[in-house]
Amino acid sequence: MILVTGGAGFIGSHIVDALIERGNEVRIIDNLSSGNPSFVNEDAEFVEGDLRRLDDALNAVKGVEEVWHIAANPDVRLSYQRPDEIYENNVLATWNLLEAMRKEGVSRIVFTSTSTVYGEAKVIPTPEEYPTMPISVYGASKVAGEAMISSYCHTYDMKSWIFRFANVIGRRSRHGVIYDFILKLRKNPEELEILGNGEQNKSYIYIDDCIGAMLHAVDRSDDVVNIFNIGSEDQVKVRRIAEIVSEEMGLNPRFRFTGGDRGWKGDVPVMLLSIEKLKSLGWRPRYSSEEAVRRAVRDLLDEGIVDS
Repeated sequence: MILVTGGAGFIGSHIVDALIERGNEVRIIDNLSSGNPSFVNEDAEFVEGDLRRLDDALNAVKGVEEVWHIAANPDVRLSYQRPDEIYENNVLATWNLLEAMRKEGVSRIVFTSTSTVYGEAKVIPTPEEYPTMPISVYGASKVAGEAMISSYCHTYDMKSWIFRFANVIGRRSRHGVIYDFILKLRKNPEELEILGNGEQNKSYIYIDDCIGAMLHAVDRSDDVVNIFNIGSEDQVKVRRIAEIVSEEMGLNPRFRFTGGDRGWKGDVPVMLLSIEKLKSLGWRPRYSSEEAVRRAVRDLLDEGIVDS
């Protein structure tokens, strides 16, 4: 049995699908604060619970051999406005989960981290060995999670796989720049507000590439703590994303920029991860950043997303 935390969310639900397709029994724990019950695989066992409560974490890990810890609040902008929510959902929840694993004798954990742990890296593409120096509370919460996982692995004979993601996009996503642009254009097809100056330049990876990369790495690495970047090999600017969204929606809006070199406090305007470590294991992404963006826009338009 494998436990997937946050298995009703965007990335978590895709992980559940992939693990079940591989023949695994899967249990999901999700508090449905941002997860969607319609994303839950019908072949998985579903537990509505909250990892901010240790008892819920203990109940969730009973009888499992491995944990994929995806549950988190991923909103970098919120981390500036409500750091308490980021702490509770990302730091406290991770500690509760590790404690539950320790008490129940569960020794394997896969953790989804983020490129924001590097902050404004001076080395581009940024390798895994680059120092973590986050500039957002969200990024800091993921550094804390990584550190706690590493300490538990070395102290309590666990093994972990930590994945630092570029921007993951695709079907079921209900967060991020593409989703925001679609909602804005539905409200006002004549004008699109773009945070910052539109020159923010980042790496985007399509959800199928991301899931494949994680499974590939877990199958082929076996250190006590295994850390991998996951991303594409190129970047795309926010202005270009706005153009692609507009094209796919059949619109030609005016672009209105809010100004500055970043969208919000804690936003990292330039990001490209080195994926050489993962490529050395025989994996590489199928889609470029721009291809991933266009596929993701089409996915969300096909899903008929509405503002929730």
